[in-house]
Amino acid sequence: MIVVGGEALIDLVPLSSSVDDSLAPLRPLPGGGPYNVAIAVGRLGAPVRFVSRLSTDPFGDALIRRLELSGVDTSMVQRGTEPTTLAVAGIGPDGSARYSFHVEGTADRLVTDPGELPDEVTLLSLGTLSLLLEPGATTYETMLRRHARRGGLTVLDPNIRPVLVSDPDAHRERFLSWLPDIGLLKLSVEDARWLAGRDGREPERAIRDWLAKGPAAAVITRGAGGLTALTGAGERVDVPAAPATVVDTIGAGDTVHGALLYWLHRNGITDPDRLRSVGPAAWREALHLAARAAAVTVSRAGAEPPYAGEIDIL
Repeated sequence: MIVVGGEALIDLVPLSSSVDDSLAPLRPLPGGGPYNVAIAVGRLGAPVRFVSRLSTDPFGDALIRRLELSGVDTSMVQRGTEPTTLAVAGIGPDGSARYSFHVEGTADRLVTDPGELPDEVTLLSLGTLSLLLEPGATTYETMLRRHARRGGLTVLDPNIRPVLVSDPDAHRERFLSWLPDIGLLKLSVEDARWLAGRDGREPERAIRDWLAKGPAAAVITRGAGGLTALTGAGERVDVPAAPATVVDTIGAGDTVHGALLYWLHRNGITDPDRLRSVGPAAWREALHLAARAAAVTVSRAGAEPPYAGEIDIL
């Protein structure tokens, strides 16, 4: 069983661009990094459970329904009367997204510790705003450390949103403190550059340094440049992005994350030692799967990961 923890929110996405600088109508779409990851895993067919706190407002109800329709177990989802987090998206000419966030007093920040995860849970995935915004960030950090201590495999995507980071140096230090408890680090090249700070290191050099402090491997997303896996043994595997007609890139990295979780589960890679034994050929297979899944997501508006029948997962 895979458990994904973190925020669920509503992305407000422009229906169209405007040539006269007027505001375009906004379409509400379910989103949030961890939420998208759980949806991707469920649609690919692996057993997955979502941990978060969702509002009892209409947005929260819609978020729950979509999880259930995508095959995600919602038995560990908490509910509250606080409003749903909103992310207002702007789409650039290349399909890339930028966001502003409305997070004060929202439900997902107030998640409480679910305690020890059931014995059948082998993979724990965390990431994005839930690792930054308190008091929920401390709850998820506790889950991360507890699962790592019992020998489970943890997968973390920092997915940095600089506009919400009030103290960059403190957040970088906190990230470094997580490294001994991370099995697989998944991040974008932009995340790596931000986390490396002002010390001048190239992203790959920074990631190699982080691998020496705990993670068995790292997967880097490079947008149109494809995907890269780096291992603690010093290996590097690159695959190109799969061909796609890009509508927007919302949820692309989350789909990569979800596809990797699916691949890890399918191959019985459920602890850090097994992950360290994964060789280049197997990593190439995993990255190609993730690239194909992401290509489907970017071809559609909003975060709409594919179902298993839409990609070749054999």
